[in-house]
Amino acid sequence: MEDVDVSRQLKQMTDFIRQEAVEKAVEIEAAAAEVSVSPPFPPRILFYREFQIEKLQLMEAEKKKIRQEYDRKEKQVGIKKKIEYSMQLNASRIKVLQAQDDLVTDMLESARKELLRISRDHFTYEKLLKTLTVQSLLRLKEPAVLLRCRKEDLELVDSVLESARNEYADKANVYPPEIVVDRHIYLPAALSHYQAPGLSCSGGVVLASRDGKIVCENTLDARLQVVFRKKLPEIRQNLFGQVA
Repeated sequence: MEDVDVSRQLKQMTDFIRQEAVEKAVEIEAAAAEVSVSPPFPPRILFYREFQIEKLQLMEAEKKKIRQEYDRKEKQVGIKKKIEYSMQLNASRIKVLQAQDDLVTDMLESARKELLRISRDHFTYEKLLKTLTVQSLLRLKEPAVLLRCRKEDLELVDSVLESARNEYADKANVYPPEIVVDRHIYLPAALSHYQAPGLSCSGGVVLASRDGKIVCENTLDARLQVVFRKKLPEIRQNLFGQVA
């Protein structure tokens, strides 16, 4: 509530209370007049003094009521003003937090779009697929695994499969594992301007044990999410000067 509105409301309250006081005073005067002409008639001076005392007592009682009512209404206005200010402040804070979240989300989406450039460079992406496959094998440590990739990456995955098996065997000091490429179920394709928003994959592989109980998701999108969550406090600190 603006200060002008508060002042206007207080003035209206004051005028209303003052008018009530005037009307009450008129009523008291009328009551006093009735008392002054009612029998029996006491001595004039004594009656006048009693009348003045009663009149003052009535006026003080009414003034006290008026002051109490005014204080009550003034307190209500103050409380209402504080509540409205608190609501406006909270609304402003929510808008700021929402704007910050939108900015961070936009950054994540921009980073996800940059991932698409990696898979377009076949030479670099081929080496990356091999590295991701070896990492997944080291994580699973299974003698036989199932591998899933995007349909468009199938040829590249086939080309690095044997070298990935041997590299893992050397690092883990075990026999080369059996890797079965799933040629029926593929990871979602990369997001493009020609398809509706939904599930998408920027590249990488997903490996699982043959019974499906252990899964290692080593896609570019999953790696981005891990890095994003880890770096989020640092990102917020750099952007907004806060950690959340």
